Amino acid sequence: MGGMKTCVMKFGGASMETPGRIAEVAKIIGERKGRLVVVVSAMGGMTDELIGLAHKVAKEPSKRELDMLLSVGERVSMALLAMALEERGVKAISLTGSQSGIITCTHHGEAYIKDVRPIRIEKHLNEGKVVIVGGFQGVSEEKEITTLGRGGSDTTAVALGISLGADCVEYYKDVKGVYTDDPKKNRLAELIEELPFEQALTFSEFVLHKRAILLASKNGMPLHVKSFKRDERSSYPGTWIRGSQSKIGCVYEIDKSAL
Repeated sequence: MGGMKTCVMKFGGASMETPGRIAEVAKIIGERKGRLVVVVSAMGGMTDELIGLAHKVAKEPSKRELDMLLSVGERVSMALLAMALEERGVKAISLTGSQSGIITCTHHGEAYIKDVRPIRIEKHLNEGKVVIVGGFQGVSEEKEITTLGRGGSDTTAVALGISLGADCVEYYKDVKGVYTDDPKKNRLAELIEELPFEQALTFSEFVLHKRAILLASKNGMPLHVKSFKRDERSSYPGTWIRGSQSKIGCVYEIDKSAL
């Protein structure tokens, strides 16, 4: 598509919490140019609600069925966002992790990404559509639905960015960026404008999960954390996390102890 930049935008549960916020997310996306892939989390609180439902019918739900259930949360978000974009006149299509070509190992509930084959994503991008992907999920080589565990949607966004040759991955949060401490707990925490990958990995996981940062570091993928709130986004630059690529080529199977 003639040198158009590819951008991966990731919206977490807080930004997808209500129909009104989903409409605001659609507005943010509608104002952007280029080839856009949007990764979404489940609406705020939905994953916990689904886990609660599972434990009401089974003391120890099977991990396989729990993955089937929990993957629904992101599907709700992606379908609603696609509808909101179409309402604004923006061509969009939603895809599950498996439809997006995210191939994982077989470990239900804590799978790691082995490969990304974004054939269908590329097709829809070439058609001029915004592609919305349900984060946190993939499909094993045995064709089983899997989930990626905590921080899974953050990791999904990086993996897609790498496979698509994106310029960067943008994370839209309910904070202005990365702080020296959790800003929701410490009012004296200071906003940081730029961090190298190595330093970002030393922070507690109150903004991005370390799995996502590790994967980005291995592949030299810049990350940009910013607020989804319009007034904060226009006033604060957010935080860039970037540094030198530590390995050549796309590396998905990183240190399993970190996954």
